[in-house]
Amino acid sequence: MKRPPLGLAAVAAAVLIAAAGCGRSRDPDLTNGKALFVQKCGSCHKLGRANTQGVQGPNLDEAFRAALAAGEKRDTVKGIVRRQIANVRTTSIMPRNLVKGSDAADVAAYVSFATGKSGQDQGALAQAGKPKTSSKPAVAKNGTLSLDADASGALAFSASKATAPAGKLTFVMKNLASIQHDIAIKGDGASGKGPVVGKGGSSRFSTTLKPGSYEFYCSVPGHEAGGMKGTLTVK
Repeated sequence: MKRPPLGLAAVAAAVLIAAAGCGRSRDPDLTNGKALFVQKCGSCHKLGRANTQGVQGPNLDEAFRAALAAGEKRDTVKGIVRRQIANVRTTSIMPRNLVKGSDAADVAAYVSFATGKSGQDQGALAQAGKPKTSSKPAVAKNGTLSLDADASGALAFSASKATAPAGKLTFVMKNLASIQHDIAIKGDGASGKGPVVGKGGSSRFSTTLKPGSYEFYCSVPGHEAGGMKGTLTVK
């Protein structure tokens, strides 16, 4: 057989190399997957290792428990989750392709890794998705208490504790996150809440408080249970 011309040989080699690479895929980034899950999915889904307590969607610790116990592989779970992200049921409140591409693959990989698994994440994975909550109490100024929603989408306010003087107090929450939030107060006979707002919105309301201890929280279903709350001390 005659050898092909050099140019054709080079083209043929390039095709073979490309074909060999088609079956390869990047390793999933579980840290990115967890952070995105907390930000995009945690307000609706419960997943113990991600410390999310959402109630509007399926409990992901329970969703695959029976199948895994029966021998289903976690790679199969990963594929199921990836397809559910892309092909949402028409009756679901979950947006189609809430995350896309490699991000969707990372989220699916983390869910398949974490679902129904006891214990805690370790190392860098343990820090992924954690809110940036100040250890210092927020302090009311000129009759206004400002507590922003965590920008990452984690279910948390900018501070978990706050102080204010007795009397009329206006609560203001700037929503820096991509999911909806509000701010509310309860305890010692007090109640009140601001409107639910999306990213860039501001939820506010005013009430009169006497000395005591109160809880400020987000009243969107699942958010308070997921940790979006704190303690207000009025003196």
